[in-house]
Amino acid sequence: MSGVANITMESVRRVAHLSRLALTDGQLAACADRLGAVLSYVDRLKELDLGGVEPMAHPGGATNRLQADEPAGESTGPERRLGPEALMRMAPASMPPFVKVPKVLGDEGVA
Repeated sequence: MSGVANITMESVRRVAHLSRLALTDGQLAACADRLGAVLSYVDRLKELDLGGVEPMAHPGGATNRLQADEPAGESTGPERRLGPEALMRMAPASMPPFVKVPKVLGDEGVA
């Protein structure tokens, strides 16, 4: 690859923090090299002449499946559905009728 973008260690630390990754200084240096290579490749892609190229919503040509939201399989009876009681038994923590989940927003738990 021609040239590697110059990435500062502070930028790598910021990306690691936002990604919730705890990296050693050695790992940060390796990530800086890899991030620089990715950004250099993106710069190369910006040089392409894409005039007349139609935008794609999905690279595989897949389309949305518009069908009824029904249980699949041979049996569609109540035995195929997960009831509230079963969910509460399976949950690691609950406060019926709610299932407790770890907080995923905010700075708590940042490595």
